[in-house]
Amino acid sequence: MPTPLGKELNGNLTVLREMFGNSMDLYTKPLHIHGVECAACMFDGISSVERLWVILLDLLSRPDTPAANGEALFQRVLHRSDLPLEKDPVEDFETLSSKLTAGMTVLLFDGCACGVALSSQNMQFRSVQEPTGEGDIRGSREGFTDLLRINLSLIRRLDRSEGLTIEFFQLQTRTRTEAALCYDRDLAPPELVELARQRLNECRLPLVLDSSYLAPCLQAGRGRFFSQVGYTERSATACAKICEGKIIVLVNGSPFALILPYFFGEHFQSLDDYAQKAYFASFVRALKHLAFWLAVLLPGMYVCVANYMPELFPRQLLFKITAAESATPWPLFLEMVLVILLLEIVREAGLRLPKPMGHSVSLVSALIIGDAAVGASIISTPVVIVAALTSLAMFVLPSLYEPITLLRILFTLAAGLLGPLGLCLLLMWMLTSICGADSFGFPYAAPFSPWQRGALRDGLMRWPWPDLAKGPFTVRDMKKEADREE
Repeated sequence: MPTPLGKELNGNLTVLREMFGNSMDLYTKPLHIHGVECAACMFDGISSVERLWVILLDLLSRPDTPAANGEALFQRVLHRSDLPLEKDPVEDFETLSSKLTAGMTVLLFDGCACGVALSSQNMQFRSVQEPTGEGDIRGSREGFTDLLRINLSLIRRLDRSEGLTIEFFQLQTRTRTEAALCYDRDLAPPELVELARQRLNECRLPLVLDSSYLAPCLQAGRGRFFSQVGYTERSATACAKICEGKIIVLVNGSPFALILPYFFGEHFQSLDDYAQKAYFASFVRALKHLAFWLAVLLPGMYVCVANYMPELFPRQLLFKITAAESATPWPLFLEMVLVILLLEIVREAGLRLPKPMGHSVSLVSALIIGDAAVGASIISTPVVIVAALTSLAMFVLPSLYEPITLLRILFTLAAGLLGPLGLCLLLMWMLTSICGADSFGFPYAAPFSPWQRGALRDGLMRWPWPDLAKGPFTVRDMKKEADREE
């Protein structure tokens, strides 16, 4: 039960200071307005003192008759003034704390158990810039920033329809982080919205500093190898997903928006697909699918064929591979795993260090360590070529980087220890995990499994815009088509 405000001003200020441990950034300024003792409360840094005084200048300089008491002044300020106020009064300390930490100024009155919240936010934030993690040739250059209100304004500016709905949530965490649910109420299935709302309300975490903290709470089940929650930094991508009937979740302090639901085939799509010619976009998607299977299967298949079925190699290539492997001291599958791990160490070192040092690490590892290891016959040249090729293929699909990294190691170990049987069993497990997963009531492999008309229309291929425009596609249409097939 929230603690209500008292009528004594000094008592309220004492409780407020005790709540925040006499924090130095808590600013409380005594005021004398129309014969009543008042106090302006705010946090320095997220609320502007200069803006507060500009707001109060009209109230302080107006020659109104003195108020009889604090209650009368409160009614006058709330209902008969032009100040930028919140319409709901502040009646308890929980609301008071929420308003202050949101960057507002709360005006308290002596003799009144209510206060008013003034809009004096002045939070510093990173400006709207081009996203660094989603490269596109054409399209908008605007990316989400760290402030929730700015991100919502970017979506609202692109989607001006009346159906766009934004719901605010204050997550049940120690940090009381704000989150927003964005969807089109005319396109998003009501059961999808209710499920997302329910999972957000049930999320119990000690703190939330990024939107990725919520991903395990939003997707069904635990230990999922492929995530059923997507990410985007681009406001244009978020708007496109809303127009497909999906839900966007934004978290204050994070430039990454969550996409609900998210299907496996969407990892192979990008904004450029819809800005290029249809035939070229289809060709690029086919390349991405090829890159995925190369990144996952190529190391394991190389180890499997070299160890168990060498007759499949051409004769000249087989002689070179045999000569290279006979000079190294490691088993082939262990050698492949070591090279993959070395590449991951190099990537992690280049990612975490400052950019000038990161480039130096990459050059040193590639030119010196790699060349020296091959020259000393510690690792063979074919293994380095295969590992480098799979790394390049993996960079084509950055959203699948995490599962691909572990899958290629697992396929290499399975092929080296169990041969073709291990390779086939692991492949069946991976396909089963993809086709059997559920993303907010929708098949994760949709529209490929079960097969739907969208698999060719905007899945494996991308039809020209005149054909796409003939029939709008939303997840609600996907649900109806699946129900008809059943």
